[in-house]
Amino acid sequence: MRRNRRVKILATLGPASSSEEMIRKLHEAGADVFRINMSHADHDTMRELVKRIRRVEEAVGRPIGILADLQGPKLRVGPFEEGKVSLTVGQEFTLDDDPTPGNATRVYLPHPEILAAVQEGHRLLIDDGRLQLVCISTDQHHIKCRVVAGDKISDRKGVSLPDTTLATGALTDKDRRDLDAVLAENVDWVALSFIQRPDDLAEARKIARGRAFLLSKIEKPQAVERLDEIIELSDAIMVARGDLGVELPLETVPGIQKRITRAARKAGKPVVVATQMLESMISAPVPTRAEVSDVSTAVYEGADAVMLSAESAAGDYPVEAVATMDRIAVQVEKDPLYPGIIFAQRPAPEPTGADAVSLAARQMAETLGVAVIVTYTATGTTGLRTARERPQIPILALSPVVETARRLSLVWGLHCVVTEDAQDLDDMVDRACRISVEQGYARSGERLIVTAGVPLRTPGATNMLRIAYIGSDGLSAV
Repeated sequence: MRRNRRVKILATLGPASSSEEMIRKLHEAGADVFRINMSHADHDTMRELVKRIRRVEEAVGRPIGILADLQGPKLRVGPFEEGKVSLTVGQEFTLDDDPTPGNATRVYLPHPEILAAVQEGHRLLIDDGRLQLVCISTDQHHIKCRVVAGDKISDRKGVSLPDTTLATGALTDKDRRDLDAVLAENVDWVALSFIQRPDDLAEARKIARGRAFLLSKIEKPQAVERLDEIIELSDAIMVARGDLGVELPLETVPGIQKRITRAARKAGKPVVVATQMLESMISAPVPTRAEVSDVSTAVYEGADAVMLSAESAAGDYPVEAVATMDRIAVQVEKDPLYPGIIFAQRPAPEPTGADAVSLAARQMAETLGVAVIVTYTATGTTGLRTARERPQIPILALSPVVETARRLSLVWGLHCVVTEDAQDLDDMVDRACRISVEQGYARSGERLIVTAGVPLRTPGATNMLRIAYIGSDGLSAV
């Protein structure tokens, strides 16, 4: 199944989309990667979803990526005597380590790491910012605050800390159990929530041991401040705009989205734009004009993927949401202005052999007007560097490793095909020609460009570029 767009679609599975039939419909509508949200899925549910996705993958004959999204730390206040209380702006309100139910003056905060880290002047945002507090004094047992906005708080509402860096890592005990479980099922990507610093990736990387790629969700101001370091240690990045919009002024989020997208592109790491992209389609069959513009902006910016959350997981129109996102992306990429925008944002190549070959492949492909760029990639490196160039020529990524093809299904422009490993260079070129014809990318008499690493099966050694003609039989190189 060949897509008519380069940007990929990541769809979240949930109550509205958990059956095998629905997963196949979502894939046929345009979903390239499926997200399993471990905040809501237990291990048995996750295992069954993975099995269903793999059965759909086998039926359609295309590699499909699976992303398991770890919950991360959930910081919440305790309960209240009457379930909720009313507050007034200017009053004092305390969060403490006393587990008794709260009242109009205090509430239990079952997180000693917050009590130890918050300092005078730090903000505490409750219930997605509906209640805003500022710390006026603190010790190891109490955080005395002043109410600066909002007028109510209720049981177990979430706490956000835009000014505070917690000493604890990003993985909770639940995350560690979930990580072991999803790795045992051979998921392709693991998303890490509430990353604050580069060190937060170390434990997950040690546990994963290369069995899955790691995607860092940028949803805290602390992560934005150390963005380049986090990108360097991650395999991909997600612009998690929901939590960014809670902890940062809403008007700054679009600029931060552009900054993250461009930084990830420069590093050659996939970048996903997420949260409320077609939010109205949870309950309506069509999106708002603003949502269409939002998705379009991410596509124009060159994001690798755009994501649906509740729209596909719990909404009334999951298939329509995916199909709508597909149509928006296709139309944007048809826009005569699109190539110029993508070209203007193209980062300079890094001084490596892989980037030099990828740059040359794009320039030659566009100069010669070849039908397709074919890249051989065992580990994914060659495919990633080729996609980083954002060529206007289609990219066909061939890999003998099914796990690599699945992981690359998240990456801009790559149409991934699993094939037997080439025996030598001639076999490589013949195979590239044959599969290009089979997949509908080229015809007899057309040219293509092949990139690979030589010697074959050498990870990260992209160093070969070859122009080939497709023979009269439409299958072999001449």
